[in-house]
Amino acid sequence: MTELQPVQQMVSSCSGAIITSIFMTPFDVVKVRLQAQQRAELAQKCFLYCNGLMDHICKCAETFCTHTHSASWYNRPVPVQLNGTLDAFVKISRQEGVQSLWSGLSPTLVVAVPNTVIYFTTYEQLRSLFHHVLLPEQSEPSSLIGGMAGGLARVWSVTVVSPFELVRTKMQAAQMTYRELAVVLRNQVSSSGVRSLWRGWVPTVLRDVPFSVLYWLSYEKQKIIMNQQCPSFQFTLVAGAVSGGIAGTLTLPLDVIKTHRQIEIGEEMFSEVERARSSRSTWGMLEYIYQQQGVRGLFSGLVPRLAKVMPACAIMISTYEYTKKFFRSRRQLMAEKGASAS
Repeated sequence: MTELQPVQQMVSSCSGAIITSIFMTPFDVVKVRLQAQQRAELAQKCFLYCNGLMDHICKCAETFCTHTHSASWYNRPVPVQLNGTLDAFVKISRQEGVQSLWSGLSPTLVVAVPNTVIYFTTYEQLRSLFHHVLLPEQSEPSSLIGGMAGGLARVWSVTVVSPFELVRTKMQAAQMTYRELAVVLRNQVSSSGVRSLWRGWVPTVLRDVPFSVLYWLSYEKQKIIMNQQCPSFQFTLVAGAVSGGIAGTLTLPLDVIKTHRQIEIGEEMFSEVERARSSRSTWGMLEYIYQQQGVRGLFSGLVPRLAKVMPACAIMISTYEYTKKFFRSRRQLMAEKGASAS
């Protein structure tokens, strides 16, 4: 199989991230609008807006929005009742314009696209390296190598992007200018050290790394079983959705913990007075939720999580593999032309 250059891998992952964002954002806009209609308590709390690639911490208030150029897009007054997802799609499109279904797309592209590029490019490089070092006699990497590469790639991408996530969240929370943000970050580093820029790194890694390991392990195993080392578009759609479903289900308790952590951090940043909170460890939070709600509490939100994760994974991996196949065909054609010319 023709090896792709890192730049081609980056373009492939970038294409996948953009298309996934475009497809998935309308579903979460509708979901959040339905939540805002049904839950009056959102007016006083933070909630998570997730569009398939990343999470946004939001607060229902007139002065705040998940993106800076339009206020309270998720809580706009609707003259008529929204009755379900399909009804919401139709009524929001008619009353506010079709473009309103893509509210919140900009901050996703700003952070999620670089994150996805780093993640997928690192995965490809590590997968190739591990294959050549550990299994040089085999023609194709094993599924275990895919799982190892996926886990390490996620650690690296989370580490690189974590400070930018913190900056993005602070700007959303207080609507700061870049100069004001620089002052806040300088004071934070002075008082809490450089490590404070990676706050939330541990719960993010604890959720995302197991997901990545399970996802790539399942996906690469399906490629081997179905003999799809150069996978078709149809195969990647199904395999991506199945792998995302398996990984999403098994890591749901960690996702519940990550959600609790993010909302806690968000509510601290939205507060006018900074208040210290005694934070439980990840294991402590798992025990607490289990004691309060049992196994159902640890797996709460399974259906909406799978409804988001499975199509997002299917779109992302199928677009990524399709673009890679395009570059491989192009390189092979150029090589054949060069051989015939010589």
